[in-house]
Amino acid sequence: MTQSLNQLLKLARSVSMTEPQKTLQRISFAYGTAKIENENVTREMVERAAGKNE
Repeated sequence: MTQSLNQLLKLARSVSMTEPQKTLQRISFAYGTAKIENENVTREMVERAAGKNE
């Protein structure tokens, strides 16, 4: 790996996400994954589904 990539990885390891940030990241991941399987899925649908589980 390049020196700059190693430096970025080192910085990324020290990042601590807040709970709201984690929730948004989970929703984003779920949306992206679902969208691959079903192009009719919307972000709003995923957000509603996430709200039901919290």
